[in-house]
Amino acid sequence: MRTDSTHDDAQLAALGHKAELNRNFSMLSMLGLAFAVLNSWTALSASLSVSLSSGGSTSIVWGLVTAGACNLCIATSLAEFLSAYPTAGGQYHWVAVSWPRWVPILSWITGWVNVVGWVALVATNALLSSQLIVGIVHATSGYNVSNWQQFLIYIAFTLVAFLLNAFMNSLLPRIYKGALFWSLGGFAIVSITALACASPNYSSARFVFTEFINHTGWPDGVAWLLGVSKTADAGYAAIRPCPHYRLISLLQLLQGGLGLTAFDSVAHMIEEIPQASKKGPKIMVGCVAIGISTGFVFLIVLLLVAGDIQQVIDSGAGPLLQILINATDSTAGAICLLIFPLVCLAFATISVMTTSSRMIFAFARDGGLPASKFLARVHPQLGLPLNALMLTSVVVVIFGVINIASTNAFNAIISAAVVTLDLSYAMPIAVNCLQGRKTLPDRDWKLPAWLGWTCDTIALSYIAITTVLFVFPPERHVTGSNMNYCIVAFAIILAISIFQWVVDGRKNYTGPRIDAAVVDGAFVPKEEEDTTQTETTENKP
Repeated sequence: MRTDSTHDDAQLAALGHKAELNRNFSMLSMLGLAFAVLNSWTALSASLSVSLSSGGSTSIVWGLVTAGACNLCIATSLAEFLSAYPTAGGQYHWVAVSWPRWVPILSWITGWVNVVGWVALVATNALLSSQLIVGIVHATSGYNVSNWQQFLIYIAFTLVAFLLNAFMNSLLPRIYKGALFWSLGGFAIVSITALACASPNYSSARFVFTEFINHTGWPDGVAWLLGVSKTADAGYAAIRPCPHYRLISLLQLLQGGLGLTAFDSVAHMIEEIPQASKKGPKIMVGCVAIGISTGFVFLIVLLLVAGDIQQVIDSGAGPLLQILINATDSTAGAICLLIFPLVCLAFATISVMTTSSRMIFAFARDGGLPASKFLARVHPQLGLPLNALMLTSVVVVIFGVINIASTNAFNAIISAAVVTLDLSYAMPIAVNCLQGRKTLPDRDWKLPAWLGWTCDTIALSYIAITTVLFVFPPERHVTGSNMNYCIVAFAIILAISIFQWVVDGRKNYTGPRIDAAVVDGAFVPKEEEDTTQTETTENKP
C-alpha cells in the first residue's frame, strides 16, 4: 500500500502538487461515495411529479434510458482524462494541460462553473431531504409545514453533514461503504415490498411504457424534451397513449439526466485513493452504470404500483410517498419504506459536501478563488481542507435563506448548477476533440479511436441539447411566477466570474500552479526543487 501511495504522490507531484490529503479510501468506499452522490434511484423517484406532468411514463422510462446512455458516454470520455491526470482539480486542470495556449481563461471559467455547481448540489440534496420530512408530516397529520420550518430541517441536514465531514474524516470511507450497501439494500427492499403489497393490482404495461401526459401547454415534442418542468395547471392536461413512443428514447433527456449528474465526484476525491489512475476511471464509469440499472428498475416498479397518477401528481405528501401509500395501502408502512430513500439523501448531502470542499480546495490551491491561500489550507490535525468545508456550509445556508424569500430564485440557482456542471464536462472533451483527440498522454484507461470519437460526439451533443432545454420556461404560457430564471442565475454566476477575472485572475491566474516536482523519482516541494537540482549539478563529475 505504501508503494502505491508513493507512486501516486510522485504522479501528483509531476502534475504540479504535493500530496496533502490522506489516501484512506478503498475502491469500494470511493464507489460508495460516488454512488451516494448520484443517488440515482432516490433522486429520480423524488422528481416523479415533475416528469409525470411533462411526458408521463414515457419521459420517465425512456428518458432514463437515453440520458443514461449519454451520461455513460460523458463519464467514459472524462475517465480518460482522470486516468491521465488524477488530480482533485478535475475538469479545469484537464483543460489547462490540454490546451496551454488558452489555459488561463478556459481553465478559469471551467473551475468557476464547477465550484458553483458543486456547492449548489449540496443545497439541492439538503432541500430534497427536508422535502421528504415535510411529506411525512403532511401524510401523517395533514399539517402544512411553512417555509421557515422547512428551512430549519434544511439547516439540520446541512449541520450534520458539516460535523461529520469536519470531525469524522477518518471514518468517511466506512460511512460511504455503509451508504453503498444501504442504498442497494434499500432499493431491493422497497422494490420487493411495493410489488408484493400491490399485487395483483398493477398498472398495465401499456401505461408504464407508452403513456403520454402533457400538463405544460408546450407542444408534445417540446414537453417530452423538457421532462423536468413544474406541474402545470390541470386545464392543460392531456392524458392519452403516445403513438410515437419509439421516438421517445431519442428525446427524453432531461428527467433521466438529473439522477445521473455529478459523477465527477470521483475526480475531485481522486487524491484520497491509492492507484488513482487505474481505479478512478473504473469507479467513475461504474457508478453511472449502477445508477442507470437501479434507476431503471425502480422507476418501472413505481409506475407499476403507482395507482391514480393524478393523485400522485397533486399529492402534498410528495410523489414517492404517495405511490408507496397507494401500493401498501398503509401510511405507516409507506413511511417505513420512505426511511430508506431519506437516509440515502442524508448520505448524499454528506458526500456532496465532501466533494464540494475538495473542489474548492483544489481550485483555491491554484489561485482561482478569492482568499485562495486561506481556502487551500489543510488543517494539520484534521487532515482536511476545513476552510473550504466551512465556505461550502455557509453558502448552502445562504441558499436556504434565499429559498425562504423566493423558491423561484432558489430553483434558478439549482437549475443553473446543473447547467454549470454539464458545461464543465463539455470543456475538456471539446478541447480534446478540437485537437484531434491527441492531447492526452499514455494512460491506463484508453479508448480505441472509434469509440473515443463516438463517446465524445454523443457527450457534446447531449450537453448542447440539455443546456438549451434547462433554460426553457416550464410552461408555454409564461408569467413572472412560472418563468425559468435559470438563465438569470447563470448570468449572475458568469458575471461574478468575469468580474473576479478582471480584478484578479487575468493578472495572477496562469492555470494549475507548480508547487511540487519529481526529482530522482521522488516528489519534493517547489521551494526544495531548485536546491536539490543545484546540488545534483554540483555533484556531477
